[in-house]
Amino acid sequence: MVVAIDGPAGAGKSTVARELALKTGMFYLNSGNFYRAVTLEVLRRGADPKDSEAITKIAGECSLSIRHDRLFLNGEDVEDLLHTDAVDAWVAEHSAIIPVRHVVNGHLRRIAKDMDIIVEGRDITTVVFPDAEVKLYLDASVETRARRRHEQGVSSLQFTEILENIKKRDHIDRNKPLGSLKQAPDSIYLDTSGLTIHEVCEKVLEKIRHSKK
Repeated sequence: MVVAIDGPAGAGKSTVARELALKTGMFYLNSGNFYRAVTLEVLRRGADPKDSEAITKIAGECSLSIRHDRLFLNGEDVEDLLHTDAVDAWVAEHSAIIPVRHVVNGHLRRIAKDMDIIVEGRDITTVVFPDAEVKLYLDASVETRARRRHEQGVSSLQFTEILENIKKRDHIDRNKPLGSLKQAPDSIYLDTSGLTIHEVCEKVLEKIRHSKK
């Protein structure tokens, strides 16, 4: 079974997916981290972060795998290195490069084969797993999403800077030539702005239970 969750940055996808995985025993797959790993490798190599050909080449050379629920890049556990301001600054642009998306989608489908997974991202229900048994679109106001990011304490930016970065990220994500952020016609829409994680998870669990009947 595939439970696919789409939505903009900061809508709660990762937190909800992680909690659902714990409650259901399904495997949690964070697609956004794969793009972050590619960006991390681009920055580490000192490549021009605006050179799409160089980025595509690097993406194709990346070995990406999941071990013990953590993402490994070329054999190294990079799970704790993916949410820096440096990676945040470039990952949206890198993930908009069509050949890079093809590379990452191939990794996601390979890992998801023969597994019950909960996977989240921004085109998971529309492009990567269009036949998922359960499709969800989590949303929240841009102010709510910026506040959540600020409260995580992983960014050195001020709230107003985070807010502007998220607005920029939304614009890029919604205007990608492939894999743009949009709600699939058959997905369930949930605005998480005024909901706790527990409340969101309960609503999603109800949909999962219903789909298994």
